Amino acid sequence: MALYAELHRHLGGSVVPRIFWRYLVRNEHPLAERYPEYEAFEEFFTRPRASLTKYLEMHTLVEQVQSLENLPYFVSKLVRGAYVFESIGYLELRHTPYLRTDPALSEPDRIAQMREVVEVIGVSARVPDYPLVLRQILCMHSRLPYETNRAMVDLAASLPEYVCGVDLAGPDALYEERIGEFVDLYQYARSLGLRTTGHVFETANGCHPELLPYLDRIGHGIQIPLRHPELLPQLAERDQCLEICPTTYLKTGTLQSLSDLRLVFERCRAAGVSVTINTDNAGLHNVRLPWEYENLLTQDVIDFGQLRVCQDAAFRYAFAWPHALPPRAMLPTGQ
Repeated sequence: MALYAELHRHLGGSVVPRIFWRYLVRNEHPLAERYPEYEAFEEFFTRPRASLTKYLEMHTLVEQVQSLENLPYFVSKLVRGAYVFESIGYLELRHTPYLRTDPALSEPDRIAQMREVVEVIGVSARVPDYPLVLRQILCMHSRLPYETNRAMVDLAASLPEYVCGVDLAGPDALYEERIGEFVDLYQYARSLGLRTTGHVFETANGCHPELLPYLDRIGHGIQIPLRHPELLPQLAERDQCLEICPTTYLKTGTLQSLSDLRLVFERCRAAGVSVTINTDNAGLHNVRLPWEYENLLTQDVIDFGQLRVCQDAAFRYAFAWPHALPPRAMLPTGQ
């Protein structure tokens, strides 16, 4: 059985809906009262949203439940499911630690508590029965002030045993007016030796080429091959890969069909730009990583050769790999 690497999964959308619903029921959460039957909750939790901004509102809902004291439960269930049901051997889990701090605290205390959030996630991810290698990517956020985002960069650099890089997330409609801040933050992160990725070129309104020179990988990035293919040679020269999350684009209304991704793969392959396949929010989508590969394969978006290339690329572009064996040595002969 092949072991997968996933480079783009959010903590806020990582827990499958049935586990999340059971947690809400056991803890008598108001959402469980609103949806006392699981089927109705699953439909609410996983249905497509009208836009990326609406889609991200579900992250806010989950983040309110994934408080510091509850993180060990959610992280341990995530690790178990990813290892047993998805054959994932390496996972980069991204989140904004500030959003899981106690909102009753003062701003300085919330910033200080971010370290505890990262440490709790790191410790909880080490489950002996499920030896998945997990590293965190800390997400700067378009709704948070510069000082808080910079504190997250400093935190990432101070905890290399748990954190492998930084990201920029949140509604991309808010990027434009702050693009100078984000460039500065990425320059600062790279000066500290941090690896970088960022949510850019996901939607038609989220295209910010100013950020590309500061990224090791590009979160989503599908609008580059679709709308700005002239940028592909620059990506190839910098050896930047795209972190493609197929189901996300259907859930946010960015694409109408997975077949729309065929052009993404074709143009990237022609330009020598690597692509990795990821779930983004496996719980919100109620999808597993092998299903993402299978859906692309069965709908003729990719073939078996491309599937293998994408599998290998996920290990090759991982921020904290290798740990022991090279990627291909972990895959069975003849696959």
